[in-house]
Formats: sequence, structure tokens, C-alpha cells
Amino acid sequence: MDPAQLPALVAFVNVARHGSFTRAAAEGGVSASALSQSIRALEVQLNVRLFNRTTRRVALTEAGGQFLERVRPALAMLEGAYEALDETRAEPSGTLRINLPRIASELLIIPHLAEFARRYPRVVLEMSLDDGFSDLVGEGFDAGIRLGEQLARDMVAVPLSGPLRVVMAGSPEYFERFSKPATPSDLTQHNCLRYRFSTSRGIYRWELAQPGQPQGVVEVGTNGTFVTNDLRTMVQAAEHGVGLLHVIEDYIRPQLADGRLVRVLDEWSLTFDGFSLYMPGRTQMPLKLRVFVDFLKEKCRMARAR
Repeated sequence: MDPAQLPALVAFVNVARHGSFTRAAAEGGVSASALSQSIRALEVQLNVRLFNRTTRRVALTEAGGQFLERVRPALAMLEGAYEALDETRAEPSGTLRINLPRIASELLIIPHLAEFARRYPRVVLEMSLDDGFSDLVGEGFDAGIRLGEQLARDMVAVPLSGPLRVVMAGSPEYFERFSKPATPSDLTQHNCLRYRFSTSRGIYRWELAQPGQPQGVVEVGTNGTFVTNDLRTMVQAAEHGVGLLHVIEDYIRPQLADGRLVRVLDEWSLTFDGFSLYMPGRTQMPLKLRVFVDFLKEKCRMARAR
């Protein structure tokens, strides 16, 4: 292999990951035309077409797909070699790409982000927010954060938050207009705020515990006049008296504490596995990821101790 081809190989993997010259160029800080020329030069050197290009999409050819499967592990080995140098310097550095839902970002990361930056100034933390599962390897993520019950079995998981509780709540203003529900069946008479998953496009069905049956779970279909794919917006709607909310208790703890929101059907609140950081199985965790995991575990332990 000609060492001069290495930047073009990195560009090839990035274009394949994004399925777009424009997005790959933006990530790499170069122009799309320069990136395209680099890929065309690589194709000429290899004497094979790597991508099928149209005005609307970019897709790997069969040969390009086979080449990607061999190149990607090789580049990962090179990245690992650089990370091993960080180990010898005992100074974490580089870009750490994490995929996680917004609620995990707001509960676990944002409150401690400034401290993490002070501790590890050479680590660039890049967070991609979505509520679905991403291909960590294929999309270039170092790790993801999801609820424990959602994790794939072939992933290495590190528990973070401990068990979480989901509660139902509404504002005092709302309960001035509507009586509080006494049983789950009463929810049909209430305006329930509903969450639509951005990835699957499905509407979340409220999951309730069955009193006296620790393992019993009841799914409740709800009706309402407001649907959103943003949890913060849904909480704000509840605060303004639009309807009832079903959400992780920790996310609305300030509103519950100061009375902006009031819990209902508390005995039906469900407790479930909390957040875990997950990653593909690796023989050695990069230093930048290891310090991130240790940092989150430390902060979660402190939160549980309060």
C-alpha cells in the first residue's frame, strides 16, 4: 500500500458512513468537491468504482462494500495504535463520539460537562442525540447510552444510573379543571401528552406497574391533543396545564419539588432498569473512553448517595 493513500482511505470510510459527500466533508472540514476528487483519485489508483453516485444519493458498489469491510478494521487498528500512545502519556485525548437519547444527555452529561472538560481538556466530546439504536461501529461511535432493558445482547454494558421510576403528573392548573385519575382506566378521560419516537415514528404506550405484583406491567394506550418528539417540550406543556405527563421521575424532580407538577396514580408508577453505557466488545478500552466511563460512574454514585 502507498502510505500517501491513507487520507483517501479515511475519506472513503467517512463517505461510506455518512452516505453523503457533503456531510462527510463538513465533518472533515474540507469542501465536498475536494473530497469527491480524493475519492475519484483513489478509485483510479485501485482501478475500481467504490461508489455509485446520483444527484440524490451516494451508495457503495459491491466492490466498495467488500473493500470497506477490510479497510475499516485496519483503520481502527491504526487508531488504536495512536490511542496506545496516549496510554503511555497517561493523557486522554482525541474525539469521543457518544450516541444517546436527549433525556440521558440532560440527566447524566450536561450537569457535569464543564467539570469533564476541565479534567480532560484534550478530549473532544461529540454527542449525537436520538432515541433509536445506531450502528456504533458503522457510524463511527465509540459508545452509546440507553436504558438497560433496550440493550442488544452482543454489546458490553456498563450500568450507570441504577433503577429509575416513571411517574404520571400534571399541573395544579390542570387539576383545577379536571379531577385527578383514581385508576388507569380514568386516563381515557384525560388529555395525555404523547411522545413520538423520532426513529421508529411510533407513539410511546404508557407502561404502568400493577400494585402488589412487582413483575406485573400494564400497557395503556392514551389519547390526547398534543404529540411531540421532544421531551423538554412535553414537560413544558404539562407545566402550562395542557395535560398529563408520563416521564422518568428524575427528569421532573425540580417541578415536583416546587409544586409546578403534582404526581398522580403513584402506586402504579413503574420502576425499571436505569441507563447503561454500551459498546462493542473490545480487547482494550481506549483511554478517552475509559476516563469518560469512570467519570460518569463517579457522578452517578454521588447522585444516588444524596
